[in-house]
Amino acid sequence: MAGAVLKEREQVAGVRFQKVGKLYHFDYAEHPSLKQGDYVIVNTRRGRQMGQVMGFTVPDADRNVRKILRPATPRDMVLRQHWESQQDEALLICQNAAAGLRRMSDAKFVAAQYNYDGSVITFLFNAEQKIDTTVLQKRLQRRFDARVEMRQIGPRDVAKLLGGFGACGIERCCSTFLTDFSPISIKMAKAQGISLNPSEITGMCGRLRCCLVYEYEQYVEARKQLPRRNKRIGTPHGEGRVIDQLPLLDAVRVDYGEGVRKTVLRADIIPLEEFRKLAEKAQAPCDRHGDGSCECGLPAGQRVADQVNARVDIPPAEKPVESKEEPKSGGERSRRGRGKPRDGAPRSSRRRRRRRGGRRGKKSNSQPSDGGKNTE
Repeated sequence: MAGAVLKEREQVAGVRFQKVGKLYHFDYAEHPSLKQGDYVIVNTRRGRQMGQVMGFTVPDADRNVRKILRPATPRDMVLRQHWESQQDEALLICQNAAAGLRRMSDAKFVAAQYNYDGSVITFLFNAEQKIDTTVLQKRLQRRFDARVEMRQIGPRDVAKLLGGFGACGIERCCSTFLTDFSPISIKMAKAQGISLNPSEITGMCGRLRCCLVYEYEQYVEARKQLPRRNKRIGTPHGEGRVIDQLPLLDAVRVDYGEGVRKTVLRADIIPLEEFRKLAEKAQAPCDRHGDGSCECGLPAGQRVADQVNARVDIPPAEKPVESKEEPKSGGERSRRGRGKPRDGAPRSSRRRRRRRGGRRGKKSNSQPSDGGKNTE
């Protein structure tokens, strides 16, 4: 079941048109029997082309892909072989035609490419500046029955087409496995400690070597873990100054003075500056009370260490202190409790009203009727 679901999702085939070239995705839903390594006919911007299926993948949701027209037949394979044999002759004709044009004197034609059925021929050339090839294209159109196209390429693409061996003694990376050219800068050579001699950092194409980018990120990450140059560090051999970093060894070169220099691994390095800062902080006065009287009686560094060891969040000096004052007397409590009652009127006015009401009630009850005698 899982294999069937995965097969339904695999709707795109990666097709390559050159031996070492980019992969272009095409929909192969109409030809589910295709396998890796099969040749197919597809429609591209340059007309119909024959490519080889290199693999299958899940399509991107936001990418529109074209459909594969059909699998290549034995006849298509024979036609492709025939027209590939005519490419060298077509390139020679183009070079002779360009030699008679003054505008094309700076252009260097390196290849001529037919499509599989010979309907389109493309001439690849290199030049330092952009060149107008309209006149040459018209002349070549009279010589060939196919549609003539001109395409200007860079020096790296030229080296990729020509092939050959690099300075390392093996075949060039661009002609064996590189499908895209990454941007390369002189900064990458400096980070790896490579000599900036042009003969050592430039390739056969006259540009910076593609291999400079392979280990650049590893060098950058390794240098971050090592102390920088001219920094004072401690080592098993004593204190010294860093004069060079050795990222591949995960070590540094240390100068101890008087011509003594040794290589020290990163695991044996003692960060003196960090230790000195911690010692100064431990000897500093209390960060809360300063140089004056201090209740805790400990320096700031020791207070921090005690807090970490005791696993407390609040230092002892900052804990709330319980009140030791004696309770107030009743009179003080009453005076302290004086104020406005809940209804908003002062308590003094309420007491006056109570007194007046009490006096009136007593006076009316003390006056008997009929001269103070009981009439009953």
